[in-house]
Amino acid sequence: MTAMSSLAIAGDTSSGSTGLQREVIFTDYAPVASSTELMQRLMSPLRAARVRVELARSRKQMREQAIDLSHERFAVYVPKRPPDSGYALLVFVPPWQNAILPQRWAPELDRNGMIYVSAANSGNAESILDRREPLALLAAHNIMQRYPVNSQRVYIAGFSGGSRVALRIALGYPDVFHGALLIAGSDPIGDAQAPLPATELFWQFQTSTRLVYLTGNYDSLNVEQDAASRQSLREWCVFGLDSEIMSRAGHELPDPGSLNRALQTLIDPVQIDPTKLAACRARVEGALGGGLQKVTEFVARDNRRNAWKLLDSIDSRYGGLALPRSVELAEQINARR
Repeated sequence: MTAMSSLAIAGDTSSGSTGLQREVIFTDYAPVASSTELMQRLMSPLRAARVRVELARSRKQMREQAIDLSHERFAVYVPKRPPDSGYALLVFVPPWQNAILPQRWAPELDRNGMIYVSAANSGNAESILDRREPLALLAAHNIMQRYPVNSQRVYIAGFSGGSRVALRIALGYPDVFHGALLIAGSDPIGDAQAPLPATELFWQFQTSTRLVYLTGNYDSLNVEQDAASRQSLREWCVFGLDSEIMSRAGHELPDPGSLNRALQTLIDPVQIDPTKLAACRARVEGALGGGLQKVTEFVARDNRRNAWKLLDSIDSRYGGLALPRSVELAEQINARR
């Protein structure tokens, strides 16, 4: 669809409204939020291929956009004055259904020159791929069309289950989001729940995305899960990681001081040791190449069962990093039926 008015809010918005705005209606669709793009970036290649086959068999067509924006509402907070370099932008994925600005967050957003936007009906009960992820992407796109946002200071955030979704979005869209604030919720990457994108996108994620973990010290389960998530990311050569622990806090949103410290860390550009990164990438590429070679050998011996088993494992673990070879091998296995 072509862009129309980017933002529609009750009342006059022609001057670019500031402050807290509720019941915001967006109208501009973005190619990055199309169903095809979501599937390509946020599913593993073989899983996406299977979805396309099932759609063809059922003679169904995928909708160009999963979201009908005319039915969606957003909460938006805009500081009165943009910084000289343009606003920063924080897209927030909630675990709840309402579109709200958390209490006491506005002064910290003002302090950091940061616009906030969050969608309604994007909580934990909603579909991740069909609603929560495209809603976040459309929110970012529409705000950037309406306000002078610095495209290098666009971030994704979430709380609890929303934080896990935010990590998936940051992983698949490093060209949109340059950092993620993960509040009391995180996962490892490189599995069926958080598949890796294609090599070029993943390399961008490694070199330009900062991930800030912010969890209460009494939230012991998520403190442990944060540690596992960070270890997973380091194994995948992602080193722009920071962790903030909220003192005397459980599973809850951050207080203003903790939020400000996290936002200050989030906007700090990533600095990567190129030698360390190159060595880590070589290790990953070597392991991937060895696995794909074993699948090739199984195919040559017409051992379809073991070929599929190993290829499925590689697809789940390496995702888009295994392209195009994983798809080529799948086609070769299918051709031997």
